[in-house]
Amino acid sequence: MVDPTLAEMGKNLNEAMKMLEDNQRKVEEENEKKYTRKDIPGPLQGSGQDMVSILQLVQNLMHGDEEEESLQSYRLQNVGEQGHMALLGHSLAAYISVLDRERLRKLTSRILSDTTLWLCRLFRFENGSAYYHEDDREGLLKVCRLVIHSRYEDYTTEGFNVLYNKQPVIYISSAARAGLGQALCNQLGLPLSCMCRVPCNTMFGSQHQMDVALLDKLIKEDIDSGKLPILLVANAGTPGAGHTDKLGRLKELCEQHGMWLHVEGVNLATLALGYVSSSVLAATKCDSMTLTLGPWLGLPAVPAVTLYRHEDPSLSLVAGLTSSQAVEKLRALPLWLSLQYLGHDGIVERIKHSSQLVRSLALLWLLCISMDELAFHVLRTYSWPSLGAGQGEENTAECFLFKEKSPVEITETWGGE
Repeated sequence: MVDPTLAEMGKNLNEAMKMLEDNQRKVEEENEKKYTRKDIPGPLQGSGQDMVSILQLVQNLMHGDEEEESLQSYRLQNVGEQGHMALLGHSLAAYISVLDRERLRKLTSRILSDTTLWLCRLFRFENGSAYYHEDDREGLLKVCRLVIHSRYEDYTTEGFNVLYNKQPVIYISSAARAGLGQALCNQLGLPLSCMCRVPCNTMFGSQHQMDVALLDKLIKEDIDSGKLPILLVANAGTPGAGHTDKLGRLKELCEQHGMWLHVEGVNLATLALGYVSSSVLAATKCDSMTLTLGPWLGLPAVPAVTLYRHEDPSLSLVAGLTSSQAVEKLRALPLWLSLQYLGHDGIVERIKHSSQLVRSLALLWLLCISMDELAFHVLRTYSWPSLGAGQGEENTAECFLFKEKSPVEITETWGGE
């Protein structure tokens, strides 16, 4: 039998969402709506307001300043039943937080262990732990702190003095999302000189993949200058072009120099599928990865997850990857509910559907441009002026052979890029 309090909570959530999603009000009335006296904050009412009035105020604030040309935005996006499960998780978290300490501890431990086990199995990350966070950069930030504590034994007592004597270096790709390096330095209290941007390949291979040979050279130069390379951030799906770095070679390089390898990117979602490309599958050997399940599965208000492997739980606690506070473990509750609602098959089907949409868009793009333009684009991408005359002519001939291929064949040819 369902607890009456939980049943009432679900009922209230459904009523609130129905009220916010109600689109029966006339668009003409909304267009005529202007800022009035009630839009200006006033003193808090002594008698209080009922839920209907408060939700009406929320709806007015959401749509009161919309322009006429964006009529469709007047209706709140329908999040679906799986979205309601995620939203219910936040309400349940508030309710569960008032339980007695022992019951709260048992419940949060179960939620955290279940969700972590499911995600590690789904994304092939064996013997991993999980950190749940709202900002998708926060997981990498905590991992950086973990690595600093691991590499600098006296960091807890000596602080920045230890870092000053042997400056740490974090390496990120020049194709990484904008502002990532500066954000890490600001939060860690490190100078920007601790962040090294690694250029991507410019002549051979993808122009969005990290140059492994140059990275090796940069690491050796930093070691010779008395610095300590500690962490590399690689991409499995760059923000601009969706390219995956050579993760296998990068892992070998990190092991050679005792560095931590962190991977992020949308291509990590394909680890849940039956067939995974070898370039992405190499991410399962990294030390940590960040998963943004909300955008991948269409779930609102669910946390991002950073999976990591580390043998010392005390350092994980110091770095903030784990917490002794049971309430903080409730961050995983919306995800715990949503994963159960979707099930393994539902999760895989959503990721597979997204992959098929990307392929369809790529094919549509190819069909929308002329074959001459396509041949010129391929020629510009795959011809290298620095090669010898004979080699250059051969590459040019191969590039123009694309004119004889169908869009499907071209898509398959570019599939591994």
